Amino acid sequence: MNILVIDGQGGRLGRKLLESIRRTCPEAHLSAVGTNSMATENMMNSNCADQLATGENAVIVACRTAQIIVGPLGIATADAMMGEISPAMANAVASSTAYRVLIPMNLCSTYVAGVVKGSAAILEDAMNHIRELVEKHA
Repeated sequence: MNILVIDGQGGRLGRKLLESIRRTCPEAHLSAVGTNSMATENMMNSNCADQLATGENAVIVACRTAQIIVGPLGIATADAMMGEISPAMANAVASSTAYRVLIPMNLCSTYVAGVVKGSAAILEDAMNHIRELVEKHA
């Protein structure tokens, strides 16, 4: 199972996701793409990703082979994350054949109703769902 984690800005969420997915699904192949070098470096420091890359083209290419794409909701929204998500990146995520597990964040001029800011339950729910997907395809 090829799981792609995409994150931007400081890459903190991406790092947490990689660490959680590695614990939850140790057999999964984890790819990580940062929209900038700082995000990629932070995800690299998790020592959980099997592959790492940075930038717009890396997002586009990685979305072609991913079976599951995980990241903040903004990765599917053009110009999100203070402009780090280009329309091409958002389109690659949105049009990928991969199953998407998007983490809701009330940032970047977007309010997601029903989301309590900073809720650890959101990350736990995402990990449970990813584990179910991996087990289903094992």
